[in-house]
Amino acid sequence: MPNLFDLGVVYDDFFELIKFLPVTLKIAFFAMIFGLAFGFLLAIIRLKKTPVLKQFTSVYISLIRGTPILVQLYITYFGIPIFLKYLNYWNGWHIQVTGIPPIVYAIAALAFNQAAFYSVTIQSALEAVNKGEIEAAASLGMTGFQRMIHIIIPEALELALPSLGNTIIGLVKGTSLAFTCSIVEMTAQGKIIAGSDFRFFEVYVALGIIYWLVTIVIEHILKGILKLTSVPEQPKTDAREAKA
Repeated sequence: MPNLFDLGVVYDDFFELIKFLPVTLKIAFFAMIFGLAFGFLLAIIRLKKTPVLKQFTSVYISLIRGTPILVQLYITYFGIPIFLKYLNYWNGWHIQVTGIPPIVYAIAALAFNQAAFYSVTIQSALEAVNKGEIEAAASLGMTGFQRMIHIIIPEALELALPSLGNTIIGLVKGTSLAFTCSIVEMTAQGKIIAGSDFRFFEVYVALGIIYWLVTIVIEHILKGILKLTSVPEQPKTDAREAKA
């Protein structure tokens, strides 16, 4: 009977694939940072209802959420060089196109994708912040920037973190498509290994285990952050004690 499944191959592939985990985490980290920054900007534009910009952000969010990330990766990988070449041609610029590392395209595509999802979550969280606290801070003489830093953002972060956490986990799994930008991360390396020994099932089992473990670690990190940012509830005072 042929050896249809070999745990030894899964074990070997696991340690071979995990060497490429730093590449996966690097893509996810920078895409998350840039995506959060851009997503926050989009959320502020939608909240302020800035003419033209609000319509642009609505179209952008609809377009990103309505198209597959794989298509967005291809468009970014092939589209950015074309766009830069046009800039060089029409404006006489000398932007180096061929020297851009492929990882830049993957980070850009994933960041733009995540920003659309982050913006919706951030906007909802900002709208849910207690208006009474904001008005109380304003009456105490706090500036708009101080209210944003000390009241609005901390409360909005607590409200948005669970949804943002799910999106971040999805981002880590989405990095498996970065091979479309000629990047050798874990999934791409898995394809290479499977192409050499034709043990596709074992490779993908090993990949699944690694992504699962990474997800568990991220979940625990997010739970820790949520505990740090959560405001402890005030103990309820018994009515009889209050009278006494």
